[in-house]
Amino acid sequence: MYEKQHTLKSEVSFEGIGLHTGKNSKIIFRPAPENHGFVFKRIDLPEQPLIPANTDHVTELERGTTIAIGDAKIHTVEHALAALAGLQIDNVLIEIDGPEVPILDGSSIEFVHGFKSVGIEEQKANREFYVIDEPVHYNEPSKQIDIAAFPFDGFRITVMVDYNSNILGIQHATLVQIENFESEFAASRTFCFFHELEDLLNAGLIKGGDLNNAIVIVDKMPSQEQFEQLAKLFGKKDVHVKEGYLNNIELRYKNEPARHKLLDMVGDLSLLGNPLKAQILAARPGHAANIAFAKNLKKLIKQKKLIKKYQKNPSQQNVVFDINAIQKILPHRYPFLLVDKITEFRENYIEGVKNVTINEPFFVGHFEGNPIMPGVLQLEAMAQVGGVLLLNSVENPNDVWVYFLAIDNARFKKPVIPGDQIVFKLELLALKRGICKMTGKAFVNDVLVSEADLTASLVPKKKNETQ
Repeated sequence: MYEKQHTLKSEVSFEGIGLHTGKNSKIIFRPAPENHGFVFKRIDLPEQPLIPANTDHVTELERGTTIAIGDAKIHTVEHALAALAGLQIDNVLIEIDGPEVPILDGSSIEFVHGFKSVGIEEQKANREFYVIDEPVHYNEPSKQIDIAAFPFDGFRITVMVDYNSNILGIQHATLVQIENFESEFAASRTFCFFHELEDLLNAGLIKGGDLNNAIVIVDKMPSQEQFEQLAKLFGKKDVHVKEGYLNNIELRYKNEPARHKLLDMVGDLSLLGNPLKAQILAARPGHAANIAFAKNLKKLIKQKKLIKKYQKNPSQQNVVFDINAIQKILPHRYPFLLVDKITEFRENYIEGVKNVTINEPFFVGHFEGNPIMPGVLQLEAMAQVGGVLLLNSVENPNDVWVYFLAIDNARFKKPVIPGDQIVFKLELLALKRGICKMTGKAFVNDVLVSEADLTASLVPKKKNETQ
């Protein structure tokens, strides 16, 4: 894999019809500076809006991937993005004068040939890889979809497709290394089943479909009337079936459908915004599952970046944030900092630890001879752990104050005494318009000692208050 970023040496353009909208458009790929990424520009719209190719802007996933900002949309971006990612190009400005990327022949090969015809140029900046250091899973049991990423020093994908089709059977395809994309996958074309055509048309899709830009698989022989309707639809004199495909189309690969599903994954995963180092195993993937999986990856990567940002020095095993990192995140200080370490940190869940010692200042004058940690301070410690969880929602925690608005359903089950270690477990239930709701439980030796539901408000600091 390239270590340096790359762009095109000069611009290259393509013209054609969009598969789903049926509208013609011209698309121009222009060289872009380092760290620019893939950005689309709708030059036919007022103000020519920019749409970064990013999972944050994915809006529709019906038989293709659509990105949008406001009313500005770009349909079917995956084949062009797969060509860019497959050639390890990082920075391109993509101007388009219509709502959909041209389908061309239904694969990525014409984009690949066009990019190579103008040349690919190395840039000075290093590529910033998204590196998987633990397994990441996504599944939809109802659809038997399973996708997983595993640590790997490179980029490798294996895809399995199974449509219960006598024509296709069960197919597999593997991209061993990204350098093989052009020769082994770029020419694989999009496909659909004959029995899907009517539903797709009724849904307002495949308006630009043609037997020259898609493979149509026929499991059951259509009637003569259906043949005639299709011939009229596609502007053909004759439509027939041979060997399970309309118009006796010749497959470019025996497992072309599986290869095209892999191509789609390469394009969809490029919406992460950075090249990925991982081994991907995917069973029955599709655009919706690809993007959901990519979003899971992105959340994990974001958390890893957050951890790295605050946990500068390597921490001991099973510690996400040590006390030094916590002091960078929370505004509390002795004697009111009541969290010693964070041991688990996920998108909507966190675990933190408080070691209770006899020299805690709150024991002075509180229940002399019978030191018990005040329940209100247990709730404060719980709230502070929750404050760390909000890192997932706030770009910079030092720019906001967290004010607690309500504590509901507080229960104290068992006294907490010196020598105890409290483990706080909190789940974020909702965050909307600066108001967050969490539920928390506190345990000592796996025994519940207290619990509560917390509501807090995130208030931006004034400029002179920001640390």
